[in-house]
Amino acid sequence: MLQRWRRLALVALAPTALVLGAAAPAAKAAPPFQPTDMPANFEGRTDSFDYVRREVMIPMRDGVKLHTILIIPKGASRAPILLDRTPYGAGEHTSREQSPHMAAVIPSTYDVVIGANYIVAFQDVRGKYGSEGEYVNERPLRGPLNPTAVDHATDAYDTIDWLVKHTPESNGKVGMIGTSYDGMLVLMALSDPHPALKAAVPINPVADTWMNDDDFHGGAFRLIGYDYYYSQDTARGSGEDLWRGAYDDYDTFLRAGSASDFMRAYGVDKLGFPQKLAAHPSYDAYWQAQSLDRILADKPHKVPTLYVASLWDQEDMHGAVATYLSTRKQDSAHEDGLVLGPWKHGGANGDGSKLGAIVFDGDTGARFRREVLKPFLDAHLKDDAPPAAAISPVTAYETGTNTWRRYDAWPLPAARPTPLYLQHGGGLGFAPMEARAGSLSDSYVSDPTKPVPYRLRPIRPTYSRGSTWGEWLVDDQRNFSDRTDVLTFTTDVLTAPVQIAGMPEVNLWASTSGTDSDWVVKLIDVYPDEVPANPTMGGYQLGVAMDIFRGRYRQSFERPAPIPANTPELYRWALPTANHVFLPGHRIMVQVQSSWFPLYDRNPQTYVDSIFLAKPGDYQKATQHIFDGGAHESFISLPIVPAGTTEVAAKP
Repeated sequence: MLQRWRRLALVALAPTALVLGAAAPAAKAAPPFQPTDMPANFEGRTDSFDYVRREVMIPMRDGVKLHTILIIPKGASRAPILLDRTPYGAGEHTSREQSPHMAAVIPSTYDVVIGANYIVAFQDVRGKYGSEGEYVNERPLRGPLNPTAVDHATDAYDTIDWLVKHTPESNGKVGMIGTSYDGMLVLMALSDPHPALKAAVPINPVADTWMNDDDFHGGAFRLIGYDYYYSQDTARGSGEDLWRGAYDDYDTFLRAGSASDFMRAYGVDKLGFPQKLAAHPSYDAYWQAQSLDRILADKPHKVPTLYVASLWDQEDMHGAVATYLSTRKQDSAHEDGLVLGPWKHGGANGDGSKLGAIVFDGDTGARFRREVLKPFLDAHLKDDAPPAAAISPVTAYETGTNTWRRYDAWPLPAARPTPLYLQHGGGLGFAPMEARAGSLSDSYVSDPTKPVPYRLRPIRPTYSRGSTWGEWLVDDQRNFSDRTDVLTFTTDVLTAPVQIAGMPEVNLWASTSGTDSDWVVKLIDVYPDEVPANPTMGGYQLGVAMDIFRGRYRQSFERPAPIPANTPELYRWALPTANHVFLPGHRIMVQVQSSWFPLYDRNPQTYVDSIFLAKPGDYQKATQHIFDGGAHESFISLPIVPAGTTEVAAKP
């Protein structure tokens, strides 16, 4: 049986054996050795793309060339150009996806101009990424602080001049658009605009980094800014993140000591801009000379501008509104506009359906871009386009009711400053406590070794993986309302809506046992105990307008002075812009505290010339008294809109 199987196997293999025994064809010669597999000039197939990508180096007046990327729709003709000048990488802006479709390549900011015959250009500022020259963070405009012949205004002018002369697909009209730092560059270009610049859209722009944009608020310094400067100013491209030795930033900054101690320990003291921050802790001539809202207030109005602000902007809440207000008198043709959206910093550019736990009525970002941004751009940049008659001077989202509103002016002329008094024992109302001899006060002890955190711990670094930095202004504030070093004042349950539209103003009478102090005031919307439609929002404490004030600046931001110990002093400052309705069934709350850490550096509560240089022994406990009745009445002046006011009825 075994032998038969072997014979069958040999018969089956015979043809194969015959083939193997045949003469084999000659082997092909190996290709010659190539020193490289890369073609000298490789160009991929892009004939199916719906756009053309063009990279150019545009010469400036001093010979420096700036790297610029143009994204041009296929077949474009007589197309306007939208220019975004950025320190964050033109290539980064144009490489969201490797795609043949323009819509997938550029940021969502521009989704409304896709298919509408617009050219989009992104440019690296001098000294960053692909551009030549030296980088100066927030390079001042030409003048005492910049004796050179170039600045961001001249670079924008020279860029626009080159673009309209060397882009045959263009109609010769340019609009500038940008967010944050890029928005600041739009403002700078407005100081000396090229004649071809026909529209400007600064979104959350930096206008004054000391006056409540980015680095200082009410004179208190923002420690978390060091993360930005470490990543931005240490490389021509994107620098590394600032390292950490602890998971919780509360621990990191508390253990470091003062701001200057942190700088030295982490190597930040070698960077130019942090050195300037430490050298100019007060609002001196250095900062005043760079204030763009002040500078533009004295410039002729030449370019229609749409200022875009976010109601919960965690970075640059000052710039858009301040510049809009300061330049109104120059806008005799009433070409400018203001948008107030329910967004975080840069939220106008993306999905605006929600922010943290707060849900809005649809995608507010997309609606802004579709119904306000696009008509504004078309009206000023398209050939023979009709005027943007449908755009109101002010388009503002009313939080609380979740409704877009159209206004003729901002703040609303109908809004009436109305005191909301702190009442002794934790009350809050539109009537002061009964008059009596002397003053009433509530107190707490502020301990700089145990500062009040600005959000629930652990607090992750700003740019860490999974960071929710953009949402912190809508964090639930009840996490702090029961601390012994936070005073809380609350109204009764509202039986009628309370609508505010403008900037609430703090009028705080307070004393401290120390010789310096910070004061943090939060205006809060307290939700009903039960919210059946969304149970997790029951009792939620939503910050509507919150900010800090450093007591040494109560008389002047330029000239700080010690606080007389144990003496009532009046502290007055404006909270950020709000457009909000406190609904029936809700309550209004005010929280008062003396630290907001590590967002802001700790006040040692002992007066020193520069808090950047405070020593460990300078940090002392202080007893704080908040006066809330009698001779000293503390209150928040709310810009209340009377019920039934017709100017708020229109919707976009």
